[in-house]
Amino acid sequence: MIRATIWGENVHEKESDIVAEIYPNGMHNCIADAVRGDGIEATAVTMDQPEHGLTEARLAETDVLVWWGHKAHGEVDDRVVERVSEAVWSGMGAIFLHSAHFSKPFKRLMGTPCNLSWREAGERERLWLTSRNHPIAAGLPDSFELEYEEMYGEPFGIPEPQETVFISWFQGGEVFRSGVTYKRGAGNVFYFRPGHETYPTYHDANVQTVIRNAVRWAYNPAARIAQPTHAPNVPVGNALEPLEERGPKLHKSGEEGYR
Repeated sequence: MIRATIWGENVHEKESDIVAEIYPNGMHNCIADAVRGDGIEATAVTMDQPEHGLTEARLAETDVLVWWGHKAHGEVDDRVVERVSEAVWSGMGAIFLHSAHFSKPFKRLMGTPCNLSWREAGERERLWLTSRNHPIAAGLPDSFELEYEEMYGEPFGIPEPQETVFISWFQGGEVFRSGVTYKRGAGNVFYFRPGHETYPTYHDANVQTVIRNAVRWAYNPAARIAQPTHAPNVPVGNALEPLEERGPKLHKSGEEGYR
């Protein structure tokens, strides 16, 4: 069983009647309902819970974290951001949706501005597969359309992706790398663009298929790596080949230091 945690800000749903009408139980619960089943256990947490719902215990029990954020990126506690990042480096999968390109955890993992151009005009988006055989694209047509979406346009300030799975075209003419994968430490990371809060994107069957496939793709069955940021000193006596110490040094053999 793959254990997925769906994280949502749960801000727009409280402040906007439009969003509340489209997602009466919150976007996070809509996404959780869409991915739950067929070997996936999905639960939702929100930013207003203690530690944003992402305690050490919760992350230890999460195989794949799905993150939707937009209005309150700056309100996410940096301690939680580091906790999420370390979990990914240790082997937890992560999926970032729509405006989560600007979330603290995604920017921390990418190490780049993750900036882009945008326009909110309710225009048509057509998503094209760039790899029919990619697991995230399983069961999808070569292209599919969303009648109403927010435009994101290139250039997209991200590192070169490991794989580009989807490219979007918008009614206004822009294109965008809408589905990209990364490896960060032992963790698999996928960014998927659609999901503006005032449109029913997460009710779309194709979008739900993408997220469900991505959860399975991001899952790493191996045991988590302990202390993924630790850089241990290897004593001379533990070298694989006979070794004689020489030259000046700041640390004694086996002593921990900064690297």
